[in-house]
Amino acid sequence: MYFSSSMIKEVEARYGVPRELAMQLETSLEEFTSIRESQKDGRSHDLTFFIFKGKELIFIAKHWYPPGMYRAPSGGLHRGESFEEGAKREIYEETGVDVEIEKYLLRINVTFTCGDDRIDWKTHIFKVKYLRGEPHPIDTEEIKEVKLVKISDIPDIKRIMLSLNSTGLGYRARLTDEVLKILREDPDSSNLFL
Repeated sequence: MYFSSSMIKEVEARYGVPRELAMQLETSLEEFTSIRESQKDGRSHDLTFFIFKGKELIFIAKHWYPPGMYRAPSGGLHRGESFEEGAKREIYEETGVDVEIEKYLLRINVTFTCGDDRIDWKTHIFKVKYLRGEPHPIDTEEIKEVKLVKISDIPDIKRIMLSLNSTGLGYRARLTDEVLKILREDPDSSNLFL
């Protein structure tokens, strides 16, 4: 794991100590294999970014997503990259915008299982402020579209995610719910829901 505990402590010192959740999710062999293939260089994490441009969120769609389905951008650090370098690189590649990371909201310790096999994974979720740039995908091989989404659009997006019976998309829907719950309780973010 190269998003090390010492690096996480530095991130917490700068952006706050997040809430923590733990869960275990059974996956299909196909999804389990896909997660395993994403573990290049021993990677066992993703960074997920709720990027606010005013009261709207900058969400992405991958090429295989059905129409109307979007989610928060995410990705992983490269070995040897600092948190800030990797986070800003991932955000730029997926959305084309420059940002300021504001708060470390949530850390989810998830175990994906398939039969007797398991993958321990951590998702680190951040509230991010848009600074400049026209939202559009830079990495067009991975990202099909970038869209501004209102918080009120999320229930419809979530319905599409859950209709696909994918453990991974169900996980993304759940983490989105958890983030919105945290933001509703945060005095600095409550204006986003007005």
